[in-house]
Amino acid sequence: MVKILTDSSCDLSPRRCEELGVEMLPITVNFSGESFRANIDITNEQFYEKLAAAEELPKTAQITPADFEKIFRPYKESGEEVVCLLISSRMSGTLQSATVAKDILGATNIYLPDTLNVTFALGLLVEEAVKMRDRGLSASEITKQIEALVPRVRLFALVDTMKYLKMGGRLSATTATVATILGICPIITLKDGLVEVAGKARGKKAAFQTIRKLVEKEPISADYGVTVGHAAVPGTRDDFIEFMDDMLKKREVYKLDIGSIVGTHTGPGACGLAYIKK
Repeated sequence: MVKILTDSSCDLSPRRCEELGVEMLPITVNFSGESFRANIDITNEQFYEKLAAAEELPKTAQITPADFEKIFRPYKESGEEVVCLLISSRMSGTLQSATVAKDILGATNIYLPDTLNVTFALGLLVEEAVKMRDRGLSASEITKQIEALVPRVRLFALVDTMKYLKMGGRLSATTATVATILGICPIITLKDGLVEVAGKARGKKAAFQTIRKLVEKEPISADYGVTVGHAAVPGTRDDFIEFMDDMLKKREVYKLDIGSIVGTHTGPGACGLAYIKK
């Protein structure tokens, strides 16, 4: 059976990975000299506590080629087929590290499609890859199907606070201050593997409405699941699911918690969904 690997930026919980039979590789998050492997040395709750107290943003460190070599070597030796679904190549050098390790080992049984996604959008691709594996598809067939799905993945999420986008240099201090005073929530999306602003709304209800309109323009395919993610705001997530109820009914909805890799940039309060468009 094909082995599916991912990294902790997909925001599937360790428990969910265990249920799916997926191996999750930890990305490291560094708070002024202290290093933590996501989901191993630090929980999401502990991460958001540390983030609230931090004077500067933590840094995330990609998985190195040497780490990937250690991970891949047993698979190369056993000949077991592997599909590795990692964070977007445009956000991190993790995929490049994996490619270097694969080439050093000459491991033709390891497949590395570029997901161009992260957080609950990447989690959705992992869920779909597992279904393909369970249907008996080979690693090359799974890779082809995932690559065909990547351009159809949509992620829309509201960001509740500008503080971390400002700290990370993604927004100017003036823009962040004005937006905070006006109670504006930016709506973010992923485009060609990078985060972009898809819209703005004043307050959460209006943000939900904006996301709904964006989804109406590119409707959800009934053939795949939907992921709903949140950053330490389960109440907002539940309100969002209720608001989107008619669109999510009769669909497989996976609930994910946004962890330290993406949470570093959004801070707590983000909430949204990812799906495959028709």
